[in-house]
Amino acid sequence: MTNEQRKRASIYTGGTLGEWALPPEGADDFFIGADRGALFLVEHGIAPDLAVGDFDSIEPGQLGLVKAAARETLAFDAVDKDWTDTELALREAIGRGFHDIVLYGGLGTRFDHSLANVHLLELADASGCRATLADAHNEIRLLTGPAVCALEADPRYPYVSLLPLSPAASGITLRGFAYPLTDAALRIGMSLGVSNQLSARAGEIELREGKLLVIRSRD
Repeated sequence: MTNEQRKRASIYTGGTLGEWALPPEGADDFFIGADRGALFLVEHGIAPDLAVGDFDSIEPGQLGLVKAAARETLAFDAVDKDWTDTELALREAIGRGFHDIVLYGGLGTRFDHSLANVHLLELADASGCRATLADAHNEIRLLTGPAVCALEADPRYPYVSLLPLSPAASGITLRGFAYPLTDAALRIGMSLGVSNQLSARAGEIELREGKLLVIRSRD
């Protein structure tokens, strides 16, 4: 299958990964491993279509395994680069024409990296891509107004939180939620949008202006 026929790029980064992140059998995603994320794929029998990064988080022998398994490897100097390995991987996915991108392992113990990866959703959005940041307990995407986002009830993620990524997000209307909003505004520093829940099998988020993080989560 050529890259043009694949609909989604799945990026595996060096954050927290586990069995939950493994794709279903037969998945035809374009698999990108960023630094240690490439080793995760190889160790689970998945040949990365692209391995990218400075690979400073793995041993030389492990890098050899990655290079042997990956269809393509792009190695960067750990000092002479401006972007994190995750951003390098995302830019590669965007540059190769993928408009649906999922980042696995972008959330972990390093809060600076986690927050930077949340901000990368803005890079994807500005490039006309839909990107989702996923870990074992969360799925995060960015909504830019004007837009309407439909959500189906999902028992894996009972909570839905809305947090502005721009200074303010306005014209927010929620339908099918336990705590509805009508033409509301959320500003950075407000917790009003935290821990809502769908009250129906489907719900809808309408946003008139601004940028809004839509975070589906579980405990």
